[in-house]
Amino acid sequence: MLALAGLAVVVTACLPVRHDPPPPAPPVPTLAPPPPDVALPANAPLLNVDTSYVTGLDRPWDIAFLPSGTMLYTENDRATVSAYVDAGEPRRVLGTIAGVDNSGEGGVMGLAVDPDYPNSPYLYVCVSNLSPSDNRVLKLTVDPALPAGNALVAATPIITGMSHQGFHDGCRLRFQPGSNPPALFVTMGDAALGTGPQSLDSMNGKVLRVTTDGNGYPGNPFGGNAVRDRIFTSGHRNPQGIAFRPGSNAPYSVEHGPDRNDEVNRLVAGGNGGWDPVPGYDQTLPMTDLAKFPNAMRPVWRSGDGGTIAPSGATFLSGPQWKALDGALAVAVLKGSQLRLMYLDGAGDITGTTAVLQNGVRLRSAVEGPDGALYVSTDQRNGSTAANGQDQIWRISPS
Repeated sequence: MLALAGLAVVVTACLPVRHDPPPPAPPVPTLAPPPPDVALPANAPLLNVDTSYVTGLDRPWDIAFLPSGTMLYTENDRATVSAYVDAGEPRRVLGTIAGVDNSGEGGVMGLAVDPDYPNSPYLYVCVSNLSPSDNRVLKLTVDPALPAGNALVAATPIITGMSHQGFHDGCRLRFQPGSNPPALFVTMGDAALGTGPQSLDSMNGKVLRVTTDGNGYPGNPFGGNAVRDRIFTSGHRNPQGIAFRPGSNAPYSVEHGPDRNDEVNRLVAGGNGGWDPVPGYDQTLPMTDLAKFPNAMRPVWRSGDGGTIAPSGATFLSGPQWKALDGALAVAVLKGSQLRLMYLDGAGDITGTTAVLQNGVRLRSAVEGPDGALYVSTDQRNGSTAANGQDQIWRISPS
């Protein structure tokens, strides 16, 4: 019996060891196809375009309105803030911002008016600073009488230290309607810093949410220092637009892709856009890298794998005057030289888009005014070629 038992042990030891194959790796998530191009919806209004509303400008980068209805705008290359007083004085220069570096994509960029103006007589402007070299947000005290040349009576930096490389500077400023205290959103490009978008110790490649003094907003998702306190979302490449959907006031960002997939994202606090161009600054990587970040925010619109159109500033059309376009997101497009209308469903996803105003002119900003018309600025500078007073602000009235 002992011999048989020993034989059994030997036989057992000689049997092959079974190795089960490893479980298959979970599939990498994929993005939904880009929303289709569609015709204008039935009952869309006629778009009456006044291309001579304001002329002779150099890169009017952003537009904002005072509660009185007076339109203000920045000029990137001239480093000015101006007001449209009336048809006889469409460009009253309120002041010039000193020390601006307008090389590359820098200069005077985003503009916002304090929600409590004129009780709080402040404008907020994002600029590229010459020395020290950074992108920063200035809080400008304004004389409400708007005297020509010296209406900007003081400038206080409230956010500094955002890297400025002349490439991917952002920088759109918008207050979220209905927020209390007022929430100022700031979009900031990655400045071609590969590690910036995913680092919570850098404000580059981020959307910030701050108070009117530039500090972190209550309830922001990160914390621990002055930088993290300000971050609302991370993982962005070059967000140049932000707008808030009427009703929900949900923030939507508009962003440049590398050679494909420009994006519109519905932002959520703590969300990651999925841009991580490391090592170095590798622009062959996906805009929304779901292999690295399977929980990244999915774009509600993307231009597709075949190319880009360079979308910039955006606004939601709101009011019965827009008929079937009421609620559409209107996006100014640079490289594609168009205004792109995007239609949202009840869940906030974009179901289709229509390109209008395709007349070969680069468009930088789109803002709906308090009069219900749409105001769009042009940006004729392409690369290092100066605009030389060839830009305009258009007024588009629906009928």
